Amino acid sequence: MPADDIPSKSLLASLPLISLLFFSSTLVTTVTGSDFTIIDATVADIQIAFNHGKLTSRQLVDFYLNRIETLNPLLRSVLEVNPDARDQADEADRQREEARRDVRSVGELHGVPVLLKDSIATKDKLNTTAGSYALLGSVVPRDAGVVERLRNAGAVILGKTSLTEWYGIRSSLIPNWWCARAGQSMNPYVKGGEPCGSSSGSAISVAANTDLNPPCGSSSGSAISVAANMVTVSLGTETDGSLICPADYNSVVGLKPTVGLTSRAGVIPISPRQETIGPICRTVSDAVYVLDAIVGFDPRDQEATKAASKFIPRGGYKQFLNKDGLGGKRLGIVRNLILDIYNKSAAMPAFEQHLNTLRQRGATVVDNLEIDNIDVILDPIQSGELMALLAEFKVYVNEYLKELTKSPVTSLADIIAFNSDNSDWEKLKEYGQDQFIVSEMTTGIGEQELKAMENMKKLSEQGFEKLMKEKKLDALVTLGWGSSSVLAIGGYPAISVPAGYQSNGMPFGICFGGLKGTEPKLIEIAYTFEQATKARRVPQILIPSTY
Repeated sequence: MPADDIPSKSLLASLPLISLLFFSSTLVTTVTGSDFTIIDATVADIQIAFNHGKLTSRQLVDFYLNRIETLNPLLRSVLEVNPDARDQADEADRQREEARRDVRSVGELHGVPVLLKDSIATKDKLNTTAGSYALLGSVVPRDAGVVERLRNAGAVILGKTSLTEWYGIRSSLIPNWWCARAGQSMNPYVKGGEPCGSSSGSAISVAANTDLNPPCGSSSGSAISVAANMVTVSLGTETDGSLICPADYNSVVGLKPTVGLTSRAGVIPISPRQETIGPICRTVSDAVYVLDAIVGFDPRDQEATKAASKFIPRGGYKQFLNKDGLGGKRLGIVRNLILDIYNKSAAMPAFEQHLNTLRQRGATVVDNLEIDNIDVILDPIQSGELMALLAEFKVYVNEYLKELTKSPVTSLADIIAFNSDNSDWEKLKEYGQDQFIVSEMTTGIGEQELKAMENMKKLSEQGFEKLMKEKKLDALVTLGWGSSSVLAIGGYPAISVPAGYQSNGMPFGICFGGLKGTEPKLIEIAYTFEQATKARRVPQILIPSTY
């Protein structure tokens, strides 16, 4: 259903917004002697409340559905809610009661609501459209691999989130955080604020040299919804910046796994070479619980998930939630990756203070480093990223469309024709589809594209990897998301953690990036930093007129 047509189904729906927020904060009062509120509750908090009979999954789902109904007309970050979510919650409550009688435990995500980016397929009553009307009504053959794992973990699929339409690869003029189905999404922290948008990343918008908002990541709806407490946790995707930038701009945690650590099967593709699926949450621990649930081998994404499965530690990732995780770590700072928007802002002195915190917690900070050929890496034309993405998109989106059980479109050419025939819906006159047309003109992954991919591989090996190995670094530390292309073209992991707010209230984060398979180190670093700084605060969404 459209973002502005989410039905009212519970008693909370009739309450005004301020009353709703007040009621939400007192819905559960005390759990094991401590105050508990649903606003900003962690997965661990929720499970304790479940276990003590102070909260049910059904109550939690009802709360979020009503929060979505109230806030979504402002934020436009949720495309659809799952009509089966309440039934799933009731089943989770039944299973929990049964497990309690049998003295069995359930997993961390059992009964916990999850929102999914609208490019991640679900075999249910929800659409999977990449924000476009072209795929509305299409039927997927099965759940995406990560969705299957979430269901097995007992999570409740609450709905689908908005994104920059087609990840931003449709056009160089597509605004950040806009899609035809949702309209313009908004940052919950700043009036008129940018939550993040174009996804193919930086590559498409930078290459187009547009004067629009700075290019950023397309998992905006997932980040906004978590930041505004419209769900507990969410999933996003990243090709270049699409997880770590929305997290940065919305004061939440974005975890970009090593490519192949999580399955891409059943996810609308751009480039399997760069794409990864990861969690967006309010805390590092929540992101780790989700990561543990979704990693692993998938025969439908065999090559990548088999290669990355060697990185998955025995016992999972939650063992690395260590408050003393910075001891002995070596952290590198590359200053020319810090975006110009942070110059002369409150973010710079905060960043310097955070570096001192990292030192005080036992890390060695190696400052003023340089990555070889960084100017080439950050230029998607010189690096070959743009050429590769445009060719890959046509190949892989056509494959995805042909696997659908039912679809109004079966090829990129069909999508282009649909947009032309429905220009009002898709705002074709305003935003065009120039990049779609360029992509359609490509003839597959040929010699030039392979050369571009080899160039990116060499740039990564002789740049980021060389620096990390020569300086014996555990992580690269960046203010903001300026390292996204460095990490994207090589398939490296990263975690963005809230780090503060500029004078206008706009959030900023710190990104920790590492070599492939170094998620355990990154989790230790990010978790210790988060616990030491506790920089995140709840957005003050109280009065609709402020938007």
